[in-house]
Amino acid sequence: MTAVDPERETPSAAVARQLTLDLRLRDSARFGTYLAGPNAEAVRSLQAIAQEAAPEPGARQISLWGAPATGKTHLVQALCQVFAARERTCLYLPLRQFGSMPAGLLDGAGQVDLVCLDELDAIAGQGPWERAVFHLINSSRELGHVIVMASRENPARLPVGLPDLGSRLLWGPVYRLLGLEDGDKLKALQRHAAQRGFRLSREAGRYLLSRCSRDLNALVQTLDRLDRASFAAQRHVTIPFIRTVLSRSDVS
Repeated sequence: MTAVDPERETPSAAVARQLTLDLRLRDSARFGTYLAGPNAEAVRSLQAIAQEAAPEPGARQISLWGAPATGKTHLVQALCQVFAARERTCLYLPLRQFGSMPAGLLDGAGQVDLVCLDELDAIAGQGPWERAVFHLINSSRELGHVIVMASRENPARLPVGLPDLGSRLLWGPVYRLLGLEDGDKLKALQRHAAQRGFRLSREAGRYLLSRCSRDLNALVQTLDRLDRASFAAQRHVTIPFIRTVLSRSDVS
């Protein structure tokens, strides 16, 4: 991920940058591997930012919310991938992991071109973190930078104790992400398989959907196991091969 200009960043921002560098974005988290389905409007808004086609300040702040496995993390990381590829500064922080750390982690983060705060629910009710996010939103908006926030709960209903933060969470568009139907999940799995360099037939994909968790994240992890196993065995990913790999997983 592109580093922040050392001459402009505060010590806390330097710490945040280093932590972000230590957090590897999932390589599969790309716009091309996300099957939008009912979430097309949210994807279009994020892609407009990625293509620098959303110059107005209100469109530079976006909130995503929805149940687990609806693609919130995938989309915010996909946007980070675009910014990093263009050598623009970006900061991705999963707050459930970092919410126990000092809120000063966000000092100076408003200088960054793109800040993505994932799992925003984790810091609701924590005064220092709420104030830090409040100042980050103000700073990012003033500088014309991008901030994307993701949470399980609608930001309008997050139990924040700082009223001014509650209003600022709604400054930009808010999109609820919905889960995919099985047909779209199959298409999403085929896209992930193609990115990994193998073909997943419709029959094999349906077999996975009938035998594995319907959670798309879990399904993609299963694809990773199949990819590694097929490479090691030099075999195609067919239904008999999937059955063999899944039976080994059940035993282990």
